[in-house]
Amino acid sequence: MKEVMMCRVISLLAFMRGVTQGSQMNCKLNTWNMESYWSKGTLQIGGIFPVIFKKDDVEISFTKPPNHVHCETFELRRYRWIQSLIFTVQEINQNPYLLPNVTLGYGIFDSCNAEARALKGVMYLLSGKQDQYIPNYHYQTTSPLVAVIGDMSSQVSIQMARVLGIYRVPHLAYGASAVVLSDKKTFPSFLRVYPSDRYLCLSLAKLVAYFKWTWVGIVAEETDYGAYGSQMVKEELAKLGVCIAFSEMVSTVYSEKRIKHTTKVIKESSAKGIVMYFFQYNMYSLVEEIARQNITEKIWLASEPWSLHEMLSENNYFKVLNGTIIFSVWPGEIQGLKQFLLKLHPFSNPNDIFIHTFWEHVFGCKWTYINNNESKYGDQMENQAICTGYEDLRTKDLPFFDMSTLRYTYKVHIAVQVIVHTLQNLMECTAGSGPFKNGSCSSIDNLHTWQLLHFMKNVNFRMKSGENIFFDANGDPPAIYELLIWQINLDKTSKYFNIGRVDFSSEELLTLNKSAFALENGELQFPHSVCSESCSPGYRKVIQDGQPSCCFDCIPCSTGEISNKTDSNDCLRCSDEYSPNEHRDTCIRRSIDFLSYEEPLGVVLMTLSIVGASMSVIILYIFIKNKDTPIVKANNRELSYLLLLALMLCFLCSLLFIGHPVTTTCMLRQVVFAISFALCVSCILAKTTIVIIAFRATNPSSKLRRWIGPAVANTIVVICTLMQAVLCAAWLAASHPFPENNTKSQIQMIIIECNEGSYTAFWLVLCYMGLLASASFIMAFLSRNLPDSFNEARFITFSMLVFLSVWLTFIPAHLSTKGKLLVAVEIFAILSSSTGLLVCIFIPKCIIILLKPANNSRDFLMKRYNAK
Repeated sequence: MKEVMMCRVISLLAFMRGVTQGSQMNCKLNTWNMESYWSKGTLQIGGIFPVIFKKDDVEISFTKPPNHVHCETFELRRYRWIQSLIFTVQEINQNPYLLPNVTLGYGIFDSCNAEARALKGVMYLLSGKQDQYIPNYHYQTTSPLVAVIGDMSSQVSIQMARVLGIYRVPHLAYGASAVVLSDKKTFPSFLRVYPSDRYLCLSLAKLVAYFKWTWVGIVAEETDYGAYGSQMVKEELAKLGVCIAFSEMVSTVYSEKRIKHTTKVIKESSAKGIVMYFFQYNMYSLVEEIARQNITEKIWLASEPWSLHEMLSENNYFKVLNGTIIFSVWPGEIQGLKQFLLKLHPFSNPNDIFIHTFWEHVFGCKWTYINNNESKYGDQMENQAICTGYEDLRTKDLPFFDMSTLRYTYKVHIAVQVIVHTLQNLMECTAGSGPFKNGSCSSIDNLHTWQLLHFMKNVNFRMKSGENIFFDANGDPPAIYELLIWQINLDKTSKYFNIGRVDFSSEELLTLNKSAFALENGELQFPHSVCSESCSPGYRKVIQDGQPSCCFDCIPCSTGEISNKTDSNDCLRCSDEYSPNEHRDTCIRRSIDFLSYEEPLGVVLMTLSIVGASMSVIILYIFIKNKDTPIVKANNRELSYLLLLALMLCFLCSLLFIGHPVTTTCMLRQVVFAISFALCVSCILAKTTIVIIAFRATNPSSKLRRWIGPAVANTIVVICTLMQAVLCAAWLAASHPFPENNTKSQIQMIIIECNEGSYTAFWLVLCYMGLLASASFIMAFLSRNLPDSFNEARFITFSMLVFLSVWLTFIPAHLSTKGKLLVAVEIFAILSSSTGLLVCIFIPKCIIILLKPANNSRDFLMKRYNAK
């Protein structure tokens, strides 16, 4: 470390003195052998980034010691992730309103995309020492570690999370998406600002369904990321009825045999759509072999880590990867970051272990660091430019400075903002209302990471771009993906095009920009990825032996059956309301018929019902107006009033039988009809009973004298009507009437009618009503010759005779008539019997009241009585 610091001082002095090209310094700076650099602060943020990496392409062997991880390949885009952390930290430290009296420092480590290197960095951060680490020990002189940001890879982050979870150190991932990381029992301190693969799998399945693909392949890397992700995709696709043509796992350790096997499976499969579930480093060998074999006409649906990978810009892969659709996290904007990046310089950023490598990568030059040993670059230096430090970044047009599509860079920025808002919430906590024991709060001076973790899980704030940042119970953020398609332009260059988005916080989950596609009849045009072509309407699918459900033959539907959609599994027999058409692809609806108010028969019956009810009301009015006349007072005028009201209900209840039957009318019409007629006949029975009792009680010694009075009549009416009501209630409770479609009466027509539910209950109600009518008829017949000038027994006898005749005639008519005529027959029976009662009992009295008032007197009554 002393030699490194001395070299940095020499470099700075050389820059200040104007070292010319070709000058040499007596020190050697191999920055790639350095693993970390630090910036001190009151609190420390850890960062693990895979800036420089080398894919291990050797077979695993247990016959020799394991190789050390050698970092050899530098990526500009990943270096920008680090600068995003540094920029955000500096921006926070310069803001006097955020975290007053607190400065944030950082310790940054290069993981090389290797678990071993990442874990080593985690141990350094936990120990708090830059040059060594001791497990389970922290140097008290160093700043407290508040959180660790990293890594991009799920595979690396899983190993980090296991260690950090032991110490309950908040762990924020900016790129790890594996579903397993949502398990809080296994990874209690892990949170992420990057969507979980659970949402990615749902998005992939939704897009496959949108394209109407039913036959897709899946190729995934043989890691936790690939295993969990591909399994979830299979489950979601299965829910949508999509079959898996093949599912291949590719080892992250290069194996030519397995690569060629997977390539052969892809080439020979009839599936056009293939889901690639890979982390970008691990797919290179497979895609290289696919390009070598020139496998085209495949549409690749790529998981997010493919996004913006340099591989897609290489000419060798244009043809095979053209049309690749990529799910990429929604980009963001970081104001001021570009100006910050343009100020990067090896001499003004001496602590940056990557700055010299970055400079060489951008300008294509080499630094000359020489000590007593031979040159770092040897003879290669002879034909290459030497870095002087006078190079200007503003002269370079690089994607590194493109701020329009910041994805992982933006996620790192968000991760730092989460930490800042967490600390801010912690500092604003009021003692007594805190979340910990006895309402206590945490403090910066005595900070425990498990307490900090509580505040971090509950952050909820809005970024300047308007994006809401929060975590669910699993530590996952809201998921928004941008859909990109990689296409070749006319000038033989390739470029990403935005074709839509997937937003799980929106009601419309999948939104596609159709203007980005070739359209035909307003539909997106993509290659079909099916095992068998769709079966047209009129046909059904028959699964081929030994094949998945998406591989089938099409056979026509049997006679009398139809299939009205493509890819029907079964043909459907038309319901009673329909019949198949010629092509067996639809059912022709039969015409519907019922006794309606619009047709002539319904109008006539309705008119008769209203006329009958009106006559009952008019007669009731006449009786009430002449209530004190002898003819009204005879035979219990209160019963006459009640009988007229009941007759009015009998006429009106027929209206319930007309119109479109529904459950309510089906239930009410029989109940109202039965109770109304029971009330009518009960009143008649009570009237005849009272007449008989009255004349039988004329003998002074008769015991019937005590039964004379309105109480007996009222009791008869109540009991007889109540019994009918009980029967109706039992009917409704056991099996009430309901509407149904009668498809048997007429072939071309459906009669909508009421099913009585329990026909036993229906006939019991009618029989009880007949029993009351029979009893009234007998009582009236026995009292027909009693010496009373106003004795209505003869009229009642005749009315009951009419009543019984009508309903006895109704029985065979009911059994032989079908459809709406059955309803008309029952209405006619109701109107006929009601009219018979009204005319036979009340019309003669009305004639006397209105036309022969002289006969409606006590003197006339006595004369007739004496004459007899």
